[in-house]
Amino acid sequence: MTAIPQILIPADEIQRLRSIHRYDVTHSLQEAVFGEFVALAARIFNLPISLIALIEEKQVHYKASYGLSNLLAQPREEALCSTAILDSKAVVYADLSHESSPLITPQAAEAARDKKLRFYAAAPLRMPDERRVGSLCIIDFQPRYLSEGEQQLLEQIATLVSQMVAVRHCCLQSPELGEDQWRLLRNQVQEELQGLLALVRYLATRHGSPIPIPDDILTLISRRLDDLREVLDQYET
Repeated sequence: MTAIPQILIPADEIQRLRSIHRYDVTHSLQEAVFGEFVALAARIFNLPISLIALIEEKQVHYKASYGLSNLLAQPREEALCSTAILDSKAVVYADLSHESSPLITPQAAEAARDKKLRFYAAAPLRMPDERRVGSLCIIDFQPRYLSEGEQQLLEQIATLVSQMVAVRHCCLQSPELGEDQWRLLRNQVQEELQGLLALVRYLATRHGSPIPIPDDILTLISRRLDDLREVLDQYET
C-alpha cells in the first residue's frame, strides 16, 4: 500500500481519529437523512455530484452520495476529500485540469482524470471538539467558479451535517432522549430538507440556474438553513 503523504496528515491526526469513534461518525453517516443533505447540495448548486466523505486512517469512505453511487471508498492518497480536512474553510478547485495545488497528489489527480472530473469544492465536517473528520463536497464535469457567498453556503450546509452527527450521538447516549427522540428529530429534519428542496426547485423554475447563484437567493436559502440550525441548537452536544 502506498504511504499517505505527510502533507495530507493534519497535526491533530490522532485526536481526529479518536473523534470519529467518540461521536460514532461511521454509523451516524449511514442514516438516510444524510442522503437528503447531499441531494439538496447538488440541487442548490445545480451540480451532478455531491458526496459526504469520512476521512479515516487509510481510506476515505463515501457515506452518502448523489450522482456517484458506485464510488464507495478510495485510498486516502487518491481522494481529493483528503485535502478538505486540512483547513477550517472550504477548499475549491475551479478546474482540476489546470490545478497546481501541492495538496493534490499524483494519485488524486489521476483518479480525477479517470472520472473526467473538472470542478471540486468541499467544506469540512467539524465535531463539537473542533476535529475535522470528513467533508461535504460538490463536483462537476466542467470547470466552475464558486463565489464567496456560495462557498459560505456550502460551509453552512456542512455545519448542519456535522451538527446532525453530534445530535444523533447526544440523543443515543442520553437516557432522557434516546432512540425515540432521535427518530422524531431525524424525521423532522428530513421533512425540513424536503421542503427546502422543493423551494430550490421552485426558484430554479422561476429564475433558471444562474452562475453564480444571486445573493438574494443565497440569502433566502441561508435563512431556511438557519431555521433548521435553531432546531438542532436545542440539543446539548
